[in-house]
Amino acid sequence: MENFDLSFVLLSFSSLFTLLNPIGTAPIVLSLTESLNPEEYNKVIKKSIVVACLILLLFAMMGNIIFTFYGITVYAFKIAGGILFLRIGINMLEAKVSRTKSTPKESEEASENDDIALTPIGIPLIAGPGAITSVMILAAQANSFDQKVIFYLNIVVTLFITFMILKLGKKLTRKLGTAGLRVIERIMGMILMVVAIQFIIDGLNTVITNYIVNFS
Repeated sequence: MENFDLSFVLLSFSSLFTLLNPIGTAPIVLSLTESLNPEEYNKVIKKSIVVACLILLLFAMMGNIIFTFYGITVYAFKIAGGILFLRIGINMLEAKVSRTKSTPKESEEASENDDIALTPIGIPLIAGPGAITSVMILAAQANSFDQKVIFYLNIVVTLFITFMILKLGKKLTRKLGTAGLRVIERIMGMILMVVAIQFIIDGLNTVITNYIVNFS
């Protein structure tokens, strides 16, 4: 396959996986679905993954249209996205639930919601603002058709892994324990913070370079 960029594949997968954060999200999903039997639980998880997949693929495909319509450069979005990712990464390091993914009010309302697969599990617990921002930025970075196809497949693969982790949520929680889950979440938070800082550096570097060129 021409123009295969392994670094882009790894960047997109690691960014998406850490932002989706299925290991950190699993305990929240389990608490929201504790009244469901295994069959109902699996049905909710499947539906939430499908909803999240459709949302992320939609924004990945429409990213450039949105940028053009609002006159936004991908570099400005990289800086904004980097700041958002940095905040989420800090919360993950501190083992907190990011308020960009779910607020206490949303969690409270979920107990009375007949379709929690759509919200808050599908949106914003899985496909939250961070994940949506990430797919828009990364899709804009895909320079060739092959890269775009690989990136879309990456979204599907990442969400499939998320589905498997959530499906095995109770077993993972028992096996790893709270301490084990928190350690993994903190490692993912550190990775996300590194990605966030690189996004900010890339965005600022281009903005500063363009400013120097235009005013020199």
